[in-house]
Amino acid sequence: MATKAAFKRLTREYQNIQKEPTPFIVTHPSEQNILEWHYVLTGPPGTPYEKGQYWGTLIFPPEYPFAPPAIRMHTPSGRFQPSTRLCLSISDFHPKSFNPAWEVSTILIGLLSFMTSEEMTTGSVSASESERRVLAARSRWWNSTGGGSHISATAGVTRTAKGINNVKAGDGGLKFRTEWPELDQENWAWMKEHRIDTSTGQILPDPDAPIKCSPDTSALRRRPNGSVPAFGGVMEGGNVAREAGQGWVRQHRVWIGVALFFGYALISRLLSDMRA
Repeated sequence: MATKAAFKRLTREYQNIQKEPTPFIVTHPSEQNILEWHYVLTGPPGTPYEKGQYWGTLIFPPEYPFAPPAIRMHTPSGRFQPSTRLCLSISDFHPKSFNPAWEVSTILIGLLSFMTSEEMTTGSVSASESERRVLAARSRWWNSTGGGSHISATAGVTRTAKGINNVKAGDGGLKFRTEWPELDQENWAWMKEHRIDTSTGQILPDPDAPIKCSPDTSALRRRPNGSVPAFGGVMEGGNVAREAGQGWVRQHRVWIGVALFFGYALISRLLSDMRA
């Protein structure tokens, strides 16, 4: 439970944040516990996290602002291990270095700055730029579906002995939906608009889009004439073969006539010899 000083301080900070929002950052305390704050960072332009939606929590100690919060990022980013406490100078890993003058906005600005750097610490991971961009593109899907686990909707939100939320991929997006209902609705509308398979996060094929293929296979896609496709195909094939045969006879009719003449003469001579 928060002390009176912590409650008063965090209430005032939330009011200030509402009056003066910070770019790329939104945050609010949980309705059930003012010491539990939820944030969403939007990946800044020109970074591998551009347009990514990164959700996490700040868990403040009762003695805040004289002790720092535990910081976690639940959304896979390629920068931090999901739902793992991060070792930063502004986190509970370094309580002696925390400045009581720092506020929630200061902490989240520091987190965003560290995220866009390449400095390593406890809780951070290495990944390529392309991998981080893929995760950024899938971040909305992951947040609202629990990594696709909304299909089975298994309980995946657990609490440690300290009461700190550890959001797993198996929660079906329940915790995110509870804390960010407006963003969750936007995410589902976005997935529908972009034809995202909610179970896998992959783009579904558009049945109305033309299928590109080679000229040979394109020819196989042409429908034959006739009211019955199969019968029409046979009839058309027969007509083509017959026309092809007739065309060859017309083209070589002179040589065919000569061949018939000499053949007739040769057969007549053979018959005459046999009679003699």
